[in-house]
Amino acid sequence: MTFHAYMLRCADGSYYLGHTDNLEQRVAQHHSGDIPGYTQSRRPVALIWSQDFGTRDEALSAEQQIKGWSRKKKEALIVGDWDAIRKAARKSFDTGLRQAQPLLRMNGNMNEVAPLPPVIVPPVIVLVRPQLGENIGKAARAMLNFGLTDMRLVTPRDGWPNPDAGPAAAGADFILDKAQVFETLADAVADCAHVYATTVRKRGVTKPVVTPEEAAREIHTAQGRAAYVFGPERSGLETEDVAVARKILTVPINPEFGSLNLAQAVILCAYEWSKQADLAQPTITDLGEPAPQAELEGMIEQLDALLVKVGYFFPPDRAGATRLTLRNLLTKPGWNHLEVRTLRGVLSHLNRPRER
Repeated sequence: MTFHAYMLRCADGSYYLGHTDNLEQRVAQHHSGDIPGYTQSRRPVALIWSQDFGTRDEALSAEQQIKGWSRKKKEALIVGDWDAIRKAARKSFDTGLRQAQPLLRMNGNMNEVAPLPPVIVPPVIVLVRPQLGENIGKAARAMLNFGLTDMRLVTPRDGWPNPDAGPAAAGADFILDKAQVFETLADAVADCAHVYATTVRKRGVTKPVVTPEEAAREIHTAQGRAAYVFGPERSGLETEDVAVARKILTVPINPEFGSLNLAQAVILCAYEWSKQADLAQPTITDLGEPAPQAELEGMIEQLDALLVKVGYFFPPDRAGATRLTLRNLLTKPGWNHLEVRTLRGVLSHLNRPRER
């Protein structure tokens, strides 16, 4: 089956990204308004870009990757301006991964263009004999926080699906809906070239040991799918489970209390992987330009005069040291113009005679 990542131009000029296994039907549904949400109130829409993939995970990964791009970068993709895409990219991509050929569709015409920068294939999360549905749901939530969507379960204790998983997933239900269940760990990772067993104890198995950060770097630079393997909540992976893996993944942890819950362990690995992925970044708040030194000096002089007036500098022989301490305190933060004005307003108010 072929899967597609696609981009629509809406009537208001905005862009919509999605993925599907039936492109023509999906676009028709957007046109007719059958799909509730963003495009329903922004019709008509036009298909302006799509790319074919061999798996749903790859199509979803491309969708999420391009969603994080700026409008300028998306428009460079639409017209096939690959130099502009590279210049606009915040991070470089692994050139060893498979490069799929995108098809640019403009007004119904299909023109083959240069390849899209390689799509990073996210690792899979394998939970071996998980015990509580709630923990499986929390693990799904942790996965989606950092762009991972492929969950595989090996003989979950209470069977699958589990009604306790959905509420704990807090919106990551689609990961649970498409989670695959396997009888053995070997079956679950059969298509993976890089398998990491997460454990604090090496259990007598001689294998290379890496940290989550090191594993993430390897996954981003190696070809083939990777898997993080997690054991049951109570006991962790058994020796036979660790033996299936290529490497052991562990974290420096308090030797007196080396217990992580399942979702915590998943989020550690997912976060380290996401640091090298092209996920959307939080908005940076402008803190304002630093105040000029003259404004800062004026504030210090105003405070000094007020303190002299109330007899703060006592005994007199300590006045110099006290003034130096106050100056160091007031020059440490990066005061901006508004902050200096605000504090000077406070000092002016304190200096006024009290009304009785």
